[in-house]
Amino acid sequence: MRTLSRKARLSVGAGALALALGMGVTVSAAASSSSSSPSPSSSKTVFTIGITQDIDSANPFTGIVAEAYEIFQMEYPTLTEYSAKDFSIVPGLAESWQESPDHTTWTYKIRSGLKWSDGQPMTAKDAAYTFNRILKGEYEKTNYGSYVENITSAEAPDDTTLVLKVSKPTPIMTKLAVYILPQHIWEKIDEKAVQSYKNEGTPTEPTVGSGPYVMIERKVGQFIRMQANPNFYRGKPAVDEVVFKIYSNADALGQALKKGEVDFADSIEANVFKTLQNQPGITAVNAVYSGFDELAFNTGAALDDGTPIGDGNPLLKDKALRQALGWAIDRQALVDKVLGGGGSPGSTIIPPIYSALHLTPANEVTYDPEKAKSLLDAAGYKVGSDGIRQDASGKRLSFRLFARSDSDTSQKSVQFIKSYLAAVGVETNVKVVSSDALTEIIGQGNFDMFEWGWVVEPDPNYQLSTFTCANRSYKDGGQILANLSDSFYCNPAYDELYTKQGGQTDEAQRWETVKQMQQMLYDDAPYIITYYYDNPEAYRSDRFTGFVPQPDPNGSLLFQYGTWSYENIKPVSADAGSSTSSSSSSTALYVLAAVAALVVIAIVVIVLSRRNRTAADLDDRE
Repeated sequence: MRTLSRKARLSVGAGALALALGMGVTVSAAASSSSSSPSPSSSKTVFTIGITQDIDSANPFTGIVAEAYEIFQMEYPTLTEYSAKDFSIVPGLAESWQESPDHTTWTYKIRSGLKWSDGQPMTAKDAAYTFNRILKGEYEKTNYGSYVENITSAEAPDDTTLVLKVSKPTPIMTKLAVYILPQHIWEKIDEKAVQSYKNEGTPTEPTVGSGPYVMIERKVGQFIRMQANPNFYRGKPAVDEVVFKIYSNADALGQALKKGEVDFADSIEANVFKTLQNQPGITAVNAVYSGFDELAFNTGAALDDGTPIGDGNPLLKDKALRQALGWAIDRQALVDKVLGGGGSPGSTIIPPIYSALHLTPANEVTYDPEKAKSLLDAAGYKVGSDGIRQDASGKRLSFRLFARSDSDTSQKSVQFIKSYLAAVGVETNVKVVSSDALTEIIGQGNFDMFEWGWVVEPDPNYQLSTFTCANRSYKDGGQILANLSDSFYCNPAYDELYTKQGGQTDEAQRWETVKQMQQMLYDDAPYIITYYYDNPEAYRSDRFTGFVPQPDPNGSLLFQYGTWSYENIKPVSADAGSSTSSSSSSTALYVLAAVAALVVIAIVVIVLSRRNRTAADLDDRE
């Protein structure tokens, strides 16, 4: 998956006095939020998460950024799950599973008595429907095609049995990150309609799911509101609502956490993270993570059938050019200056958090601008009169470089990259666009370079699939639609290795193949992996407890592979029976309101008792 306020205050006046005298005082959590914030009931426990990038879509067939996947997994379960402890496989919807002796059939025992959030029964038939929809659909395969590549059919002979037939032995059948959808909802949405289907819940019509939460409200660029699902099979969570509140930048998010406008701040920048350390009531965690950022090249945009598309600079089809540019990038400096040291220099596409899989490449490329110049000279790119290199026909090495407007680190990275490339005679023209716009630009092939990143799953199959020829853009009814490939890398030898690892059930043999693929990508350089980043998080430990790191003990507290923290967090004051909101505990607000009302009453009494004083006397007192 892809990696994309106002100060609380209490106002008291004549209305507050009337309420205090006649009806008592009630204060809502919404009183502390901006007008664009959701307005949960003061009687509910609300956990508010601050993020700096909105979801690109609430539709699990459309959304691709990490924030969208966080919503998907809160709403929809999978057959199995990755454990919080160490990413090992544990039961999900399926209590157990078995492979047939001839390796052609997988049978999953689905839990009995399950319900969707709307009360309708949830059965193996929903799972079979979901898999068949992906198998038969084209658009639906964008996010999930790599999981069903070897599956030939899905059947549900009864409510608790799912049978998946496969064309050959495959190692990923216990790692199918396919969100099971309610058939009675999604069967009404055909393949054409699904491309524009928003899947956004409302307070009166929440999304229908079977995870711990369902969506009840969304305002684009402002917030997403999730409500606890009472029918969740592991039990309704202790927190009634989870609100994702979007901030324009990391500084604003850090201030929001300090002020108490949010309870959790995700993916904080290094300078902001430092200001949150040792703050009373706040716990800051620099978690290890499975993400990387890259400088990506348009290696020759084309459809999955090989038809050229887009307007990419054809010079970047030259592997020698891409390889030379790798020596011009100071990855350690990017870690230090962009991440504030919160990460490590990048190399291959599987991050070091997966130590058994990560490859330290042979002939590792380091920062050596003089070598970059030498390689560019050798490849025929000589420096022109204007200081910019050009090929033998006079075409200048001048490229568009896209950054994301909703990522401060992206914008910082491209400025450094621009200077690094300029130092070796390569010109870049930086263009900053939203993540949504960049997704469209990439899918159409209308770019030269861009900066973005990926979050890599514990199993490598999905990430490896993003470089296959089949995952380039495709046409549907004359319209070009983006797929997972964003560099348009296409190498038949790589595809052969991808198919090979997809059928290797011996883990050691498979891991060796995966490492060969990493080396091939490293040598061909469709990406320059700039860095692996940590995940700096901070939360109001004076309000909430029960977070579960993944992996244990120093992994992420949210944005995990699973919903472990959402299922276990609870208010610090839960034992006392009070509820907690995004601004403060309701108990504290009631006390504050009561005190404020008493102050108002006292002021009124004083004013009435002194009404005969002269204005001059009152002026003297002020």
